[in-house]
Amino acid sequence: MKKIYVLVLALLVTHVVTQAQSTSPASTYAKENYTKKEVYITMRDGIKLFTSIYTPKDASAQKKYPIVMQRTCYSIAPYGEDKIPARLGPSEIMMKQGYIVVYQDVRGRYKSEGTWTNMTPVIDNKKTKKDVDEGSDTYDTIDWLVKNAAFNNGRVGQWGISYPGFYTAAGILSNHPALKASSPQAPISDFWFDDFHHNGALLESYFFTYPVFGVQKKDTTSKAWYNDQNIKANTRDGYQFLLDMGPLKNADKYYKDNFYWQETVNHPNYDEFWKARGLTQHYGKVMPAVMFVGGWYDAEDLSGPLDMFKKINKTDPNAYNTIVMGPFGHGRWSRETGHTMHSNVYFGDSIATFYQKDIEAKFFEHFLKGSGDKKTSDLPKAYMYDTGKKEWEKFAQWPAANATSQKLFLNADGKLAKEQPASSGSVSYVSDPLKPVPYTEDNTTTMGFTPHNYMSEDQRFAGRRTDVLVYQSEVLADDVTLGGQIIAHLKVANSSTDADYIVKLIDVYPMDEKNNDYMPNKNIILSNYWQMVRSEIMPARFRNSFETPVAMVPGQKTDVNVRLQDVLHTFKKGHRIMIQVQSTAFPLFARNPQTFVANPYKANESDYVKATETVYNDSYVDVQVIK
Repeated sequence: MKKIYVLVLALLVTHVVTQAQSTSPASTYAKENYTKKEVYITMRDGIKLFTSIYTPKDASAQKKYPIVMQRTCYSIAPYGEDKIPARLGPSEIMMKQGYIVVYQDVRGRYKSEGTWTNMTPVIDNKKTKKDVDEGSDTYDTIDWLVKNAAFNNGRVGQWGISYPGFYTAAGILSNHPALKASSPQAPISDFWFDDFHHNGALLESYFFTYPVFGVQKKDTTSKAWYNDQNIKANTRDGYQFLLDMGPLKNADKYYKDNFYWQETVNHPNYDEFWKARGLTQHYGKVMPAVMFVGGWYDAEDLSGPLDMFKKINKTDPNAYNTIVMGPFGHGRWSRETGHTMHSNVYFGDSIATFYQKDIEAKFFEHFLKGSGDKKTSDLPKAYMYDTGKKEWEKFAQWPAANATSQKLFLNADGKLAKEQPASSGSVSYVSDPLKPVPYTEDNTTTMGFTPHNYMSEDQRFAGRRTDVLVYQSEVLADDVTLGGQIIAHLKVANSSTDADYIVKLIDVYPMDEKNNDYMPNKNIILSNYWQMVRSEIMPARFRNSFETPVAMVPGQKTDVNVRLQDVLHTFKKGHRIMIQVQSTAFPLFARNPQTFVANPYKANESDYVKATETVYNDSYVDVQVIK
């Protein structure tokens, strides 16, 4: 492979996930039933943003339609008023129901003017016309549309997946009175916790995506301008390629002039640069109805919808604020695959269609075409899919009101127990950053835009290594449903001065489990399958503060808490609950040198050392059990 197809994969995010070309009969529907107009909309500071407006052909003064809008950094192609894509809006269902559909290139991207900024910082108190952010750009766009887009009914909805989900979430802050419904889907909330970092640990699996995000264009354009920075490789094995690259400081060989890579490596802590790009701290009173959407197996933006939903619940408990979490990878709810799979796990048929028809379309219909009464919507506060029972559940609040805390202790004999051991004990492993634990068995995913399947992959390949600890319950006599946040309270010691700690929650299938009929890899067996349910990483350097890293004292028992994201998963009778603990998952996460240095991105090769990690048996995982 001579080039990493970053461009293709970037466009995949937009056109396959959100605006997919369809081979179904609906592929001609948009062209037959919509007209297109391209305009530049001027923002308050004079910058013009390129916008495409698709209007139903039967729209008239007597038949007005609401507007649904997506703002994106990934291109709103096809360009040209005679070019109409196969699908418009969030789904074919909504396209056929009839909406004025608007797409916009954000500042600095493709045919829009201005300078591109990743995760544009929010300006809460705007004083002049030069004080602009995504909220003000959303406001100015909506204001122009309701005044100028022909035959609109004065109501606007916004949606978007992934980065467009960020623009949707930021658009809530516009406070435009015409914005009645907002659905941020897989939204990025904070690059310190989403996408490029998890709790400050760098996702090296994103290494090949930096050209997409770190190169400024010189002029308005309909074509990608960042191809020259794509890394030329001679392999499909990302594990070996990135391991051979060595310390992260060697990445300057590729990205010396990539502004986003340079911003990343020069801000190793949670400083004002990163804080300014977070969204959650800016939510107060929320005007539009909000429906966050996410996938339990979203390898990119799992924390975004959960964290923002919880934040709005806290800051504005009276807001119409709902959440939907399904059995999907990143954005996979936006298109139907028939048999709904994630990796080797089968969840049922037509689940995306159910979401589109019975959840998403109802939400927009009610608030953009119906009464808009926030008290009469028939959608629950939380529409959550139980990934163990494999069925949807409705909750009046999330976390569930009937969830109770349960501690699962990590016994030194490898057992996972509800009671703390009577006597102290520990178990150790040697972590070697020069021979890191792989995060996946599927090497075909190690050089792409993002790894998807690892979120539910079989973990036997990791758990049978000597540098991964395994703790397992007895065979369950009854179903056990975990619903809500999980926090691992690790009591550890390190022979060196720094380390990462990765905790994985795993569902161990029975020995006689049969394969499902749709498994993509016929060499995998579900007999004794160790299905990952949730995992997360925590750099020990940030155990006390993300702003101020602190070294570990060699040999000293230390508390390191690892916050895993929420789950709703029933461990069925006959299954087991497993916890794995390790210090590397490469190349998903960059290797910790295991020597404390001021900036790990600039660590020397000599800083990468083996370390003995000891986990004490008063460590426990705090889970929420739903009765």
